[in-house]
Amino acid sequence: MNNDSKKTLRRVLGLSILCALPFLLCLAGCDSTPPPIPLTQLNPQQARGHQVYQAHCAQCHYDRVSDPLHGPPLRGVFKKQYLPSGAPANDERVTATVLHGRNLMPAQPNTDPQDLYDLLAYLHTL
Repeated sequence: MNNDSKKTLRRVLGLSILCALPFLLCLAGCDSTPPPIPLTQLNPQQARGHQVYQAHCAQCHYDRVSDPLHGPPLRGVFKKQYLPSGAPANDERVTATVLHGRNLMPAQPNTDPQDLYDLLAYLHTL
């Protein structure tokens, strides 16, 4: 390859990177999780689940932002394939985590079954 070809190739690569940079920066800063359903649009079960969340979960977990508090954020918890622990993101694993605890999260073995169903319904809206 002669010097002119090398210069042309470098110029093309440089322009390609320059053109792709805004797109790559956007991807790096974009949150791919869809926004939660607005609280005003929750059905009665989901609204009760939000009340359960407020009473028992909000002190350690954010629900509507992707930042951690004391525990991992719950936004998009069921929109991902896996929980932060690596377990499948499904009702069974979340229920087990609530009832039996995990790492620093204390177990909640006396959780009312209806409260748990309502909480799961709410978490699915996030």
